[in-house]
Amino acid sequence: MKPARTLAAALAGETVVLDGGLSNQLMAQGCDLSDDLWSARLLADGPEQIEAAHTAYVRAGARVLITSSYQATYEGFARRGVTRREAAGLLAGSVELARRAGEAAEHEVWVAASVGPYGAMLADGSEYRGRYGLSVRELERFHRPRIEALAAAGPDVLALETVPDTDEAEALLRAAEDPGVPVWLSYSIAGERTRAGQPLTEAFALAAGAGQVIAVGINCCEPADADRAVEIAASVTGKPVVVYPNSGEGWDAGKRHWRGDATFDPARVAAWRSAGARLVGGCCRVGPAEIARLGAAVAALRDI
Repeated sequence: MKPARTLAAALAGETVVLDGGLSNQLMAQGCDLSDDLWSARLLADGPEQIEAAHTAYVRAGARVLITSSYQATYEGFARRGVTRREAAGLLAGSVELARRAGEAAEHEVWVAASVGPYGAMLADGSEYRGRYGLSVRELERFHRPRIEALAAAGPDVLALETVPDTDEAEALLRAAEDPGVPVWLSYSIAGERTRAGQPLTEAFALAAGAGQVIAVGINCCEPADADRAVEIAASVTGKPVVVYPNSGEGWDAGKRHWRGDATFDPARVAAWRSAGARLVGGCCRVGPAEIARLGAAVAALRDI
């Protein structure tokens, strides 16, 4: 059952807590994600694990669940022999699994259907570089069928997330115009620029006049980079800001493991909220325990 309020209505008066990284929770449950499809493989091979991961975040207090469709594409599934019709069913299933987990909650839970960048389908790390050599029109053609399939499944919002550059943001916004589902647009950044190097002022400006965009911001970035980015997003667009950074640890691609210390600090939420953030959560390596602490920090702000 969908929440009685729209997510946009909720954002008008409060700060809403998102979930954390889905992949790290799946790995904590013992799932093997060493696959080009990453967590999307479990839509076919282990949907109960995905629902369990969503449920862990609901229990931690998350009020928005992001689906497991980040790396789920018709092209990626086709490489595994999955037909287009079967792939459409798996995409719809990602929304259903999140919805089912949310229905068990005592609080309102909205479902955000994840639409990851083109580079996620390539599974070569290019989503952190952008600039794939494709035109905006070609990127729009790639994204449109998946967006339409996810929208038809009835999510509360489409999460156009981890976007590395403005060309892809433009393509995603074009592809998301027709389905009639609100969206948020979040870039992956380094400092005050997109991963492809464009200034965030230019990147966020793309969403300023887009009526279907209910929030704009950043995800899958260093926690320290999020602070200034929230300010820029709010000042450029006047829209609610969405922010969900990584844990702060670094990924060693050669040795295929995380290194360094986590710097994700729920105490940052006070500054984020003051600057305009209304959707707050975590991305890679941020688990249910951190989301519970983030929720407590948000609740404490309401009491001030």
